[in-house]
Amino acid sequence: MNKGIERWDLAPGFSISRVLAGLWQIADMERDGRTLDVAAKARAMAPYVEAGFTTFDMADHYGSAEEIAGRFAHEQETGTVQLLTKWVPEPGPKTRENVRHAVQSSLKRMQTDCLDVLQFHTWAYSDPSYLDCLFYLQELKEEGFIRHLGLTNVDTAHLRVIVNSGIDIVSNQVCFSLLDQRARTNGMTAFCRVHGITLLAFGTLAGGFLTERHLGQSDPIWADLDTWSQMKYRRFIDQAGGWDALQRLLHVIHAVAQRHSVSMANIATRYILEQPAVGGIIIGARLGFSERIEENVRLFQFTLDETDLNEIEDALASLYPIPGDCGDEYRRPPFLTASGDLSHHLENMPPPYEVQAQQNGQTYVLSGTVWEDIAGFCRAVRSGDRILVSGTTATHGEHLIGGSDPAAQTHFVIDKIEGAIRSLGGRLEDVVRTRVYVDDMANWEPVARAHGERFREIKPANTLVQAGLIGSDYLVEIEAEAVVQ
Repeated sequence: MNKGIERWDLAPGFSISRVLAGLWQIADMERDGRTLDVAAKARAMAPYVEAGFTTFDMADHYGSAEEIAGRFAHEQETGTVQLLTKWVPEPGPKTRENVRHAVQSSLKRMQTDCLDVLQFHTWAYSDPSYLDCLFYLQELKEEGFIRHLGLTNVDTAHLRVIVNSGIDIVSNQVCFSLLDQRARTNGMTAFCRVHGITLLAFGTLAGGFLTERHLGQSDPIWADLDTWSQMKYRRFIDQAGGWDALQRLLHVIHAVAQRHSVSMANIATRYILEQPAVGGIIIGARLGFSERIEENVRLFQFTLDETDLNEIEDALASLYPIPGDCGDEYRRPPFLTASGDLSHHLENMPPPYEVQAQQNGQTYVLSGTVWEDIAGFCRAVRSGDRILVSGTTATHGEHLIGGSDPAAQTHFVIDKIEGAIRSLGGRLEDVVRTRVYVDDMANWEPVARAHGERFREIKPANTLVQAGLIGSDYLVEIEAEAVVQ
């Protein structure tokens, strides 16, 4: 095994290679009903391990990736591989049994009794069932079926919500490249450093667009893009300024690569690897085809100096920022996915809460808190084109969400408001009025800043006052009014 490959302690007693082999292309290779030889693909993992790249990243929806990796790990004798997988459930409520079944299915496919790392993805924060899933996964971790819990494509605000709700998170896997600096500029890196959370970066080569293959080339037509990754990252290029902007960046990468006598891919990935909180980068592996193991080894044979970094930073300054925060490409327009929407990911997006119609023509939703029954009110009611949302706190079932962090509580409260409005046919963008109540004026600023993050573009009328809230642990309560456009 190559001893020069850097490793990263993801958690005490559990280290990973800083270059992870990503198996998402297994799904691409099985597109249109094609089948793969699982045994042959498992054998194709061996050269990676022999070179020191012992960590593999996969998911329940990456075709037969879990079966392939599980077979390899089961048959090899060294016990040195680390298998990171993901659970990406369909939207909608999940029971404890649903979550257990999903984990047991991965355990069976991977021929193991305990998953090294299970990374969780949610499609909508306005549906609080994602928190149910995480609480249930935490239980399975405590039972010994999961060694470590991670996340994938979670933004900074909701990483704050999850961590402060008592979920043990070791990592967050996000898109992070020279084209996409959201993890660096939107507070994600800073939060992860404070809380000891590792960033695992994918998309570092932007589907191959940050390599020699595209230097000096004309803009390809969509029909010539033959992988989902290429179709996806072509949309990122458009957001960052277009093909000409990409070419300017590529020329800078090429110049730096020439000085170090390495590939452009080495420069693009080394830059991300040197970012704070980044523990590893995930590079796609087409097992058995066009392996670039030796090229990846060279990543650990040089570092970027001040001149290199200054030139790269100047090039990045000319790009347009990718909109939103980490993972927003899967949750809001512009959908930077292969298809440009969620059609190849989801069949539908059910409302977070059940709608109940009244004889007077009004409709309402309940969020299930005990206070709705005790005090005789609904979470929100729609009358005509108006939606009125009751005073909402960070309550979900038996859980206080966000712990003692006022910003985390505020983000969850707004999620809950958005879920109620969405269930009644509106959007958060339809909100025209919010009223914010804080228990302690010492918390007004983090609450106001969280409100600002979520409503910066909407700008409803707003009032913030200090009030004695019912319940000693609640730091903020918000009510809202929306007019459906």
